[in-house]
Amino acid sequence: MAGDSSAQGMRWHWQDLDYAGIDAEQVRGSDELFLLLCSASFMESGSSTYTRNLIEYFADDAPVAAWLNDHWEPEELQHGRALKAYVQHVWPDFDWDAAYADFFNEYGKLCTVGELEPTRGQEMAARCVVEMGTTTYYQALNAVCSEPVLRDLTWRIRTDEVQHYKHFYHYFLQYRKSDGLKRWQVAAALWRRVAELRQSDTDVALRHAVAWRFGHAPQDYEAMSKRVFAIMAHEYPIELAVRMVMKPLQLSSRLQRWTERPVAALTRRLLLQ
Repeated sequence: MAGDSSAQGMRWHWQDLDYAGIDAEQVRGSDELFLLLCSASFMESGSSTYTRNLIEYFADDAPVAAWLNDHWEPEELQHGRALKAYVQHVWPDFDWDAAYADFFNEYGKLCTVGELEPTRGQEMAARCVVEMGTTTYYQALNAVCSEPVLRDLTWRIRTDEVQHYKHFYHYFLQYRKSDGLKRWQVAAALWRRVAELRQSDTDVALRHAVAWRFGHAPQDYEAMSKRVFAIMAHEYPIELAVRMVMKPLQLSSRLQRWTERPVAALTRRLLLQ
């Protein structure tokens, strides 16, 4: 398990970042970086909604509920504050608050307890996929940017997400045993969540970022999203993503290695096509 990271003892604090030292000219002209950062700031800032759903779902498991409330949610919200502050510093003319309100009006309706997995063990497996997605997202974002403050920020968030993954995986192992989950049930939960990674939540955030930055023309969203994903695809840590997704299957080390290679190769082709 990771070390203590409660709201009172987090590993870092967003106010301590050197926002005054941002080299804005390095990033201000990049529409792609704006969209990557803005959409991420929306998602992270809305984390309290799905945290409430998870706390309700795990209400009778005091350690899990306490960790979600005291550790995970404060860190996710801090990510949102830090990213928002960066966006507002580099693009001060962008009305972040109005854009976020528009985003959340749609996003909040998607976050319901009914969207969670049928068993708590499967939900923990799904959470591992979510944390894989954020870990690899910020690692790729760190690789595509060169501005020092942004590199510092994205790596801090990436480190937090790795620790979150470790916690969810720890809880998954507990529930896998108590729920008596079969490997096919775990695989089904993993597949369902992987299939949603570039849909729903992420789509909503990116669409609203495009709308408020460039206008509400649908063709703007389609064109910009392709450019954004193309940039990230070339730096995406595919092997890490595959390892993190497959870990809850608890395959033998030999089978894991044998399976990872073709899955990673297929994923690479899909991303770069």
